[in-house]
Amino acid sequence: MWLTWRAATERALYGEEGFYLRERPSGHFRTSVSASAAFADAVLALLAEVDAELCGPDVLDLVDIGAGEGTLVAQVLAAAKPALRDRLRVMAVDLSPRPEGLPERIAWRRSVPTGITGLAIANEWLDNVPLDVAEQTADGPRLIMVNVHTGEERLGGPLRPADRAWLDRWWPLPRVGARAEIGRPRDEAWASVLARLNHGRAIAVDYAHAVDNRPLCGTLTGYRDGSVVAPIPDGTCDITAHVALDACAEAGRRAGAISTTLSTQRDVLRALGITGTRPPIDLAHADPRAYVRALARASEEGELIDPRGLGRFGWLSQRR
Repeated sequence: MWLTWRAATERALYGEEGFYLRERPSGHFRTSVSASAAFADAVLALLAEVDAELCGPDVLDLVDIGAGEGTLVAQVLAAAKPALRDRLRVMAVDLSPRPEGLPERIAWRRSVPTGITGLAIANEWLDNVPLDVAEQTADGPRLIMVNVHTGEERLGGPLRPADRAWLDRWWPLPRVGARAEIGRPRDEAWASVLARLNHGRAIAVDYAHAVDNRPLCGTLTGYRDGSVVAPIPDGTCDITAHVALDACAEAGRRAGAISTTLSTQRDVLRALGITGTRPPIDLAHADPRAYVRALARASEEGELIDPRGLGRFGWLSQRR
């Protein structure tokens, strides 16, 4: 069966028996959340900043979009001081079933709630929003069709006007054979988050690229059991593509954002005190166990801010 990449990915990831309805992310790829609890500490620090900006509302929302196993919000909730924790309304948003053992305080939802006052964070969510792929031909860009069973591709028809306009603005194709992933569905998904944010911040974290440095052949990738595999949309693997966060930022501004910051995970986390600094060697003699714990923590932090790995994730932060 031949479908567009957007339709094929939607079917493979979220259709009946889709990959994300039966699999947990931790079994297939490593994320910042699974790498270290230091990531949750950074999110907690951001949550405290938002709380201060909002002058300590009676109810402060924390919404994790694409929550996976709910690990991030569970860690934040556990680490929060009572004065903050008692005011938190914590919601995890994911299409998969609620994990066993998740604290009862954490609500599990299939869609982003409305009226958010606080912090909404989407860590590696936008990269799994399905999108179409286009290839430049001598007659202009055309859709790529994919065989859902084999991953084989062929050229399809021309782009719809809205997709062509997005491509012209955000991912111009410089030559015949160049490919692009049409990020308009991600823009719409992110704009819908901003529209549901009454007051506070919305943050998207993902592998990203900018309009002046798009990859010539796109970034469509598959993951299975911790390994990179061919992105065959048959439901047996994750299918992901990097995010045009600059385009999402513009969509967020149109949806009501009053401030926008684009940065990298390395820069954001370092500003929040996640530095990967090794403990002083004197601690090894004074308290060997504390030294080992501090050394392990420094190693975890180093992974989060590594500019060749997780540290090069893009961070989009917008306020309303």
